[in-house]
Amino acid sequence: MGCEAVKYELVAGFETHVELSTKTKIFCSCTTAFGGDPNTHCCPVCIGLPGTLPKLNEKVVEYAIMAGLATNCEIAEIAKMDRKNYCYPDLPKAYQISQYDKPLCQHGFIQLSNGRKIRILRIHIEEDAGKLIHNHGDTYVDYNRGGVPLIEIVTEPDFRSIDEAKEYVERLQQIMRYIGVSDCRMQEGSMRCDVNISVRPEGSEKLGTRTEIKNMNSITNIAKAMEYEYERQCDLIESGGAVVQETLRYDDATGTTSSMRSKEDAHDYRYFREPDLVTIHVPRERVKEIEARLPELPEQKYQRYTEEYEIPAKDAALLTKYRSIAEYFDTAIKGLKSPKTASNFIIGQIFRRLETEADKEAFAVKTTAEQLNELCRLLESGKLKNNLAKTALEKMLDTGEPVTKFVSESDMAGLDDATLTEYCMNAINAMPAAVADYKSGKEKALMAVLGNVMKQSRGRADAAAVTAKLKELIG
Repeated sequence: MGCEAVKYELVAGFETHVELSTKTKIFCSCTTAFGGDPNTHCCPVCIGLPGTLPKLNEKVVEYAIMAGLATNCEIAEIAKMDRKNYCYPDLPKAYQISQYDKPLCQHGFIQLSNGRKIRILRIHIEEDAGKLIHNHGDTYVDYNRGGVPLIEIVTEPDFRSIDEAKEYVERLQQIMRYIGVSDCRMQEGSMRCDVNISVRPEGSEKLGTRTEIKNMNSITNIAKAMEYEYERQCDLIESGGAVVQETLRYDDATGTTSSMRSKEDAHDYRYFREPDLVTIHVPRERVKEIEARLPELPEQKYQRYTEEYEIPAKDAALLTKYRSIAEYFDTAIKGLKSPKTASNFIIGQIFRRLETEADKEAFAVKTTAEQLNELCRLLESGKLKNNLAKTALEKMLDTGEPVTKFVSESDMAGLDDATLTEYCMNAINAMPAAVADYKSGKEKALMAVLGNVMKQSRGRADAAAVTAKLKELIG
């Protein structure tokens, strides 16, 4: 019997590790730069040599507070660091410095588009471990990543569908990028998700036994792994078996999960206070100061664009996806009667030149927001017609020059009635077949004649005026 027949409900929670974009590591002055030859971004502190002492990077605390504020968390006035003990080759000290019972941020949430709030239990800071490289039966360790600062964002088991999980990861990624605490490049490991997943009969309040799928580094794989694990657990229960609490890995080549080890609980790690670091004290004034520096968040921008500027929801989502685009748009619309003028140019002509999501995120276009604003003002004032504005923008994007470089005073002057009549007569005489079609009732045939006039005028003619004049002359 399949899962659909019995109607099992998916229940999931996320533990997301976000690598912070500080210049140096959490407890030493080694660089956090991605890449580099193995074991070249290390020092005695981050590889845990005896006698070394950690010193907490203040920027890490600040970035964690920013993340907490942006996700509606309460910021603790007093927090501390703890030792999480486990023995694994990627952790040379045999313990990780993390936070246990006094994390920096608690009790936040991220709201989804369906109105549901995904509750955030806690956000705590910790150090990353090194990286194991498996090659033809041998295992190598690269400690470059060891000691890179992380925040771990832990949710309650609030997810009820894979779509909710995907949206949450996308929103979390977007928020962290907006506030500038991380690039969240999943392909580089700077954002990794552990997914805790269980199933229960629909309508039941009791949570099922959960499994944890570790180190998911793409939204596509998260969705596939959750779907597979949901089906596996349903089938296991239906066949009379029981789900075992364990940690799993997902194999994207086979689309299956497999066991890594039994799932640990908190007591397995023997947490105790880190004796080499002092208590973290966060004064309320400091929190307010950090909050005042936060940028407008994507959800707030989206609301402003749709409600205040009447930008369509789909366009507003594209404009707010990356902070660089939103800030460009905010500058480009200053003083405009209709912000949609700038929105159309950005989503149309500019986006066509940006092939990948990475291109859109960087948004390295030659035309400045101020130059686009100037173009939009000319269009709104009626000095520039739409076709000519589009042609000018293409040249602006090629060269980085302003609109005035490509549009003359005569272009902006428009056409007098005599010239407009001349162009229309030329088009009528040049296109007798289209004129005949129009006369026989084919309205669309007039568009071809209109195109001829626009070509003669090099885009200076007003399309509505041309249409009216053609209808008058054709009769």
